[in-house]
Formats: sequence, structure tokens, C-alpha cells
Amino acid sequence: MIYPTILCGGSGTRLWPLSRKSYPKQFVPLLGAETLFQASAKRLTGPDFAAPLVLTNSDFRFIVTEQMAEIGIDPGPILIEPEGRNTAPAVLAAALHLLDKDPEAVLLVAPSDHAIPDAGAFRAAVLRGLTAVEAGQIVTFGITPTRPETGYGYLDLTSAPGPDEAPVALRRFVEKPDVARAEEMLAAGHYLWNAGIFLFRAADMVAAFERHAPEVLAPVRAALTEAQTDLGFLRLAPGPWSEAPDISLDYAVMERATNLSAVPFSGEWSDLGGWDAVRAAGAADASGTVTTGTAIAIDCQDSLLRSDSDGVELVGIGLENIIAVAMNDAVLVADMSRAQDVKKAVEALKARQAPQAVQFPKDHRPWGWFETLALADRFQVKRIVVHPGAALSLQSHHHRSEHWIVVQGTAKVTIDDKVQLVTENQSVYIPLGAVHRMENPGKLPMVLIEVQTGAYLGEDDIIRYDDVYARGQGAKG
Repeated sequence: MIYPTILCGGSGTRLWPLSRKSYPKQFVPLLGAETLFQASAKRLTGPDFAAPLVLTNSDFRFIVTEQMAEIGIDPGPILIEPEGRNTAPAVLAAALHLLDKDPEAVLLVAPSDHAIPDAGAFRAAVLRGLTAVEAGQIVTFGITPTRPETGYGYLDLTSAPGPDEAPVALRRFVEKPDVARAEEMLAAGHYLWNAGIFLFRAADMVAAFERHAPEVLAPVRAALTEAQTDLGFLRLAPGPWSEAPDISLDYAVMERATNLSAVPFSGEWSDLGGWDAVRAAGAADASGTVTTGTAIAIDCQDSLLRSDSDGVELVGIGLENIIAVAMNDAVLVADMSRAQDVKKAVEALKARQAPQAVQFPKDHRPWGWFETLALADRFQVKRIVVHPGAALSLQSHHHRSEHWIVVQGTAKVTIDDKVQLVTENQSVYIPLGAVHRMENPGKLPMVLIEVQTGAYLGEDDIIRYDDVYARGQGAKG
């Protein structure tokens, strides 16, 4: 049995404004109806796979369970990292956790934000790697290069891959090359792109850490030993976890170990590391232009036009090699050759303290999501969507009162000692300081418009009395 282990705690900036710290690209439907995380979870299911183990952070824990429920997958353990410490501590935590439950556990560690359209071919590649794993090898997966790519690291194999794409001994890892070196490696025939996907026995990986990176073991073991169960999640202890080195698995183990093999994979693959990669993975027209959402291209060539807001019509005329991405709170326009510089835009927005740098327009919560429709001095208007059976915390506010107008479904509303049902086209007023709660007792999403008025409208103006999601005082929603 293979234990899929999905890493989804990252917060990439190269796909801004669609990907932001509060809601990164793995949770966004970037290439279709499913999110990258959902596609990854489905790709790692089958008769040879156990329920997936997921490593994420506290902010994303309910998004993980919600998105897996949407595709009908019951997750295995969900480990919550108190803070990001790179991939080495995360992978070691997963290996130690599963080794304690199954001494013969085999882990397949994969990022949650890659695009691999042919899931069956990928699963076949994983099964090919098992022969090397059974021989005590740590297996990584390499993508057959199709161009002299300078944006990826490479795997240097001891020989060229065979037509059966069986595992090949790995000589060394190669950092991202310049164009000339990339052309040489492409011609050599024994180099693969490093996909950052790994297959190994838990016992072999722990032994590799003991031999090559023992400084990571003690804090990660302590974080697991002192971990606390919280609503089905396993929260790693923050104290010892913070003492773990911030280091990647490649640097900690893979570049030092000698028992390494690589499985070649010649199918389509992309790490979607920039908008240029999204265009390459999309369905282009005859002129090489990809349009998504409410976007129109007129006489455009080799461009990407994307609108992720129903209220924003994006029209490009006569564009060539241009990225144009529009949302209701931010717009990106860039030359396709500058796709990797999008992170500079995020840095500039952070310097201006613009919320668009990190905050997604829809603010996701365990119970659903909300978005701000209007914000001015002393008032704010929100659209709030509550999942069936979900409930906000029992709370009150120091500085604002609220009006709720139900526009879809039925809300069960508590105001102090009064409980009432509020149906479509009905409204209710929550006075300043009143203890209140909103619930959705129905089987369909409930939608309401909230109008806040008061001297301070920040999300931290909250006194929480009871919360089914076990969030502390001051937590949002």
C-alpha cells in the first residue's frame, strides 16, 4: 500500500493576483473546474493507494477538508504545521507519523500545485518505481525534457532512460542552468527535469535523515510527540517545530544520499510556476492565445487573457506576448517574458501595505466565505455564503451593529436569548453589543447581504463565546 502525502502549505506569488497568501494557487480552479489540489488528490487515489495524508497550515485546514469532500475523497491524517519550515521537516514528519503506524509504509510525496493531465500514466510511473523502493532506494521522478528549460533543476542520470522508463540510478542533482548549459543537457539525453516528487519507504527516509541531517530529527520527533488533536487535525507542537532547520528535502537529504534512483516520466507535466506556464498548459486558439472567464481576444497572438470576476469584461486588441489577468480588486498586465517578475509586483504592493498583496477577495472560513462589496467610512457591505449545516461562532462586537438580509435559503439567527428563522427577502437587525450567531439549517448554501455600521469595522472586532471550529478569541468569522 502506498501512502500519498500531499504538501499544500505554500503561498506562491508568481500567479498573483489569482494566487495570494490567504488563498494560494493550489486551491484555485486554475485549469478547469477542479482546483490543482483536488486534481492532485484524485491523481493519487486508486487500489494501490491509501487515503492521502495532507500537510498544510492552520489557515488552510478547513479548505483542505472542504475541497476533498467536494470530490468525494475521505482524507487520511491531516498534519498542521505551526509555521513553514520548508519540505525537509514536513516530509520527515509524515514519514515518522506513518512509520509509527506501519513499519512497511511506502510514501509518495507530491506537491499539490502541479498539473499532470494523464493521471493513469503517472500512477503507472509510480508503480514502476516500487521495484527500486523494495531494493532500499529513495526514488525521485524526472520529467523528460522537451526544450532547454532554464527555470527547472535537473536530474543527472547514470545512463539515458530506456523505452520502458524503468528506474535509473541517479548521479546528482543539477541547479537551474543557463541557456547554453540547458541545451547541452538536452542533447546529452541523460538529464531529466526535477519534478520534486518522491517515493520511498518511511524507514529508509528516516535512516537517511539520521545519516545526513540528524539536526532535523530531534525537533520534528518532539513536535510529533507533543502534537495535539484538534477537530480531527493533528497539530504539530509549535515549540519544537520552530527549532527545526528551514531546509528543503533536496538540500537536507537527496543531494547527500547515495541510494537514489529516478523514474522517467514522458507525459505532460507543469509546475505552473508562472503565467507563461499557465498559457502553455491552456487551450490556445490558432494564434496561440488563451482566454479564460469573461475575456475576449481580438487579433491577439501568443497571449493570456483571463478574467476571474463575472462583473469584469476583459478585452484585448492586437496584443502580442502579453499577460492580462483581471479580478475585481486587482489587474495584472505584463510582457510574457517577464512572467517570473510578477513576485516583484507583490513586493511593491506589500511596501504600500495594499491588502491585495496577500488577501484574496473572497475570505474563506470554515463555515463558507464572504466578500466585501462596498467599504467606506463607518459602513461596509458584504456578501456572505454559509455552507449547509454550518454555523458562525456565537459572538458580539464592540464597535459595530449589523443588518442581515437573506437573499437565498434560510438563516437560523440567534440574538441574545431570541432564536428565529429568517427566510428569503426577510431581514434582521443585530444591535451593537448583542450576542448573536448565524446558522444555515438547510441543505443548500445560504446567502445573505450584511450591512455593518460603526466606528470600527475590522475583522478583529469580535468577542467569541462559542465556536464549533474551536477558534480562539480574535479569530476572524
